[in-house]
Formats: sequence, C-alpha cells, structure tokens
Amino acid sequence: MIFLFFFLVNSAPAPLVEATSNGNGGSVFEETRIKRSDFPSGFLFGTATSAYQVEGAYLEDGKSLSNWDVFCHSVGCAENGENGDIADDHYHMFLRDIELMHSLGIQAYRFSISWARILPRGRFGEVNRAGIMFYNKIIENLILKGIVPFVTIHHVDLPQELEDRYGSWLNPEMQEEFIYLAKTCFKSFGDRVKYWITINEPKLVAEHAYQTGLFPPSRCSEPFGNCLDGNSDVEPIIAMHNMLLAHGKAAKLYHEYFQEIN
Repeated sequence: MIFLFFFLVNSAPAPLVEATSNGNGGSVFEETRIKRSDFPSGFLFGTATSAYQVEGAYLEDGKSLSNWDVFCHSVGCAENGENGDIADDHYHMFLRDIELMHSLGIQAYRFSISWARILPRGRFGEVNRAGIMFYNKIIENLILKGIVPFVTIHHVDLPQELEDRYGSWLNPEMQEEFIYLAKTCFKSFGDRVKYWITINEPKLVAEHAYQTGLFPPSRCSEPFGNCLDGNSDVEPIIAMHNMLLAHGKAAKLYHEYFQEIN
C-alpha cells in the first residue's frame, strides 16, 4: 500500500524556475530545462482526481447523497454557489477523459472511489452493482490504454447516512464502516489494481472538517471558526485517531488477504 503524488512532465523539455539568494536580501531566478529522460526508468508520470470534484451524476444509478452533496446544497462550498452535481461529468465522459490522458502520454491515473456510489448506505445496505460496474469500466479502459490505475479508497466524501447515524469520523464505528468499504474495493478491483491509497490527506480532513469548519460536517469552535457546533480543540484529534486506526486496519486486511492476488 503506497502514497504517491502525481504530476505531468511532457516528453519535450519543460521549464523549471528555481529561486536562489543573491546575497543582498533578494532573489535570483534561474530557468532550467527538465525532460522525461532526467528521471529513472520506472518513474510514473500521471494525474489525479477526486470523485466529488469530477464525477457529477450525484444521484444517478443508485448513488446516495454524500456529505459533500448535502454540504454544498445547504451551507455552500463555492463563492458562486457551484456544487458537484455535474462537475466535470466524468461519470458520463470517462472514456473521453481516458483518451485525453492517453494522448498526453500519461502513465498513471489516480482516481478515488465515491463511497456513496458503491455503498449508498454503508454496511446497512447492499453493494450498488452499478457503482462497481462504473469503476470496473474505468480500470479496464485505463489498462487497455497502458495507464496504470491507482485507487484512493476514501477522498473526503462519504454517505450522508453515516454522518447522520454516527457523526462520521467522530465515532469509532466509522473504522468498521471503512474496513467494509476497503474490503469491497479489494474484492471488486484487486485483481487489476496493484496500488492503493487508503485515506487521502487525513490531516486536511481533521483540520478543515473539525477545526475550521470549512469541510463537512462543518464543526468548529472559536477562535478557529464560527460553526453551529463543535470543539476545535478536541474533535480534530478524535477524527484523526479514528482515521489512522481505519487506515491501519485496512492495510492489515490487504496484506493478509488480498495482496497475493497481485
């Protein structure tokens, strides 16, 4: 199980600007050229997305409301009232998007699973086969184009039902919910996916969801923010604790029962 950052470097030399001190309190900017051959063989150049930011189709084919759907429809998540209902419409246009990646020479694509798309009610409902089919199509078409799939199991968004039922990451029960999600992903995609990211930037979630209130469930207290409820001193620690334990349990599950598939 690995954590990676992706960026794209063209086959043609691209400019890289570096700043150095001139010794007089100022900076000198120098431009150098980098190219693909400057990197070792096996180094993957790629791109990455998150489900809520690109998929759209927020209530299609059995998907339930996510915490971000509810947050953006009520509190608002952008200056002009934009939301992820359509986003980049990746749900309907993923074939075009994969073809575009292929044309750019991208070698790897990190995408995330919409928890609400494959498990609309978490452990309390059925696996949504339409959601599984959608991600299977993405994986199969990436491989067909020679692009390595990297899968993020959880990238901020989760079924709103888990927020309503537990208070999401403030409750230890979320660890078991995440394990169920991870196991579903490993079973459904693990024969073709070799690289997994468990939880994207848990520190960011703990800070913005439970300290500053900028992410759902928008919990905070002064002086960090002015939310309806929350405790900015304690809740980020509780949420981080549960996320880290969930990560550890998912990693253990993968190494013990699924890694041999690859």
